[in-house]
Amino acid sequence: MLVNGRLTRIGVTLLTALAASATASAGFAQEVIELPGEDRWLETDFEEVYRVGAVLGEAWQEFGTIGRVGFDEAGNLHVLDRLAARVVVVNPQGDFVREFGRRGEGPGEFQSPLDMVVTRDGRVIVADMGHRTYHIFAPTGDLDRTVRMARVTMVRKMDAEVGGESLIRGAEVLGSAYRAVPGETTIAFPDPRTIERILLTGDEAAVETAVEVWGPAYTKPRERLLGGGPRKIVSRGPRRGFEPELFTGVLPGRRIAFSDSSAYTIKIADRDGRISSTLTRPFAPEPVTESVMQAERDRRLGDLEDRPERSVRPSSGGGLVVSGGGGPRARERIETLEFAGEVPVVRDLRTSWNGRIWVLRRGDEPVSDGPIDILAADGRYLGSYRTGATPLPDAFGPGGLAAFIERDELDVQTVVVKRLPRAVN
Repeated sequence: MLVNGRLTRIGVTLLTALAASATASAGFAQEVIELPGEDRWLETDFEEVYRVGAVLGEAWQEFGTIGRVGFDEAGNLHVLDRLAARVVVVNPQGDFVREFGRRGEGPGEFQSPLDMVVTRDGRVIVADMGHRTYHIFAPTGDLDRTVRMARVTMVRKMDAEVGGESLIRGAEVLGSAYRAVPGETTIAFPDPRTIERILLTGDEAAVETAVEVWGPAYTKPRERLLGGGPRKIVSRGPRRGFEPELFTGVLPGRRIAFSDSSAYTIKIADRDGRISSTLTRPFAPEPVTESVMQAERDRRLGDLEDRPERSVRPSSGGGLVVSGGGGPRARERIETLEFAGEVPVVRDLRTSWNGRIWVLRRGDEPVSDGPIDILAADGRYLGSYRTGATPLPDAFGPGGLAAFIERDELDVQTVVVKRLPRAVN
């Protein structure tokens, strides 16, 4: 049946079986919405509102490393500067409002701030791997309270659950560490191939599975000695080349949009984790041939030239932080790399302030960016931006505001705030 320019069907077909693999036990039908294959191009008529960040500007504008940006419902932009260990707030005109946080050991001070979430009412949650703590700040910038992370810490990129008092985190790992326990020699890191809900109501964060997703072969546990021993670490891997990523975004109504396969399949999960609908476009993944595998190995080997050696260093509190990954061992891993059977179609996914889904497709080359599709959570295809016309926004805000983190020719980071058409935000 054709409805509003899209084909729909209800029931369990082969596609729904794949899309609902995580919720098959629920025993209910879901809607599969087949979107058109022909692109309808949109114009990037974005109005620039302001820019912040400068090499020789006021002190508050001299950012070190911008880790995350986010808006509150008043349109204030919050910028997490990881290097300076602070959060800078500017108003909707780009004027300085306040900054808070600094590097240190005291209340509201950061050691290794990796991620930040801004709730709609202006509260700020900063994930600090060094302290293994979530710092929760009031809209005024004053520290409200702190919540401990688990002993084994894997900091992943987070989003505030719309309409809830919780956070959603996907699979993108920003850092990991653990708190040593005397006499304990085995450390088990959690599986990153999950969509989790973090509850910050107690003294220690509680984590629950928000949505069950498809898990590829690399999620099987493996054991190895950490830094030559004596501690043994249980982690996930090794990961194959072209393994489908897990991309997530939050939607109004405490729903979650995500992609977890090589096909163009965007799934919408309800608050209880059930998949209510699946959006598809008829773009087939490219088979991974011998020539594709060799080209990818060559690309990865080229990326090793400027990468430091892998290192294991102590952190405060008696833990260890693993970083780096270059050198002979990394080269050997690339040369013996195994591959998935297909090159995924979807390269990234973001959700907007009002619940639009921005989907970045792959380009002409296996590892390249292509067009960006704009979808509505109710299953409408709104159009696409041509390859290179715009990057994905790093944050969406009210009134069409969107923030983009950019780098100039001197590698200086700035944040550009633009206003998007209402239809895509």
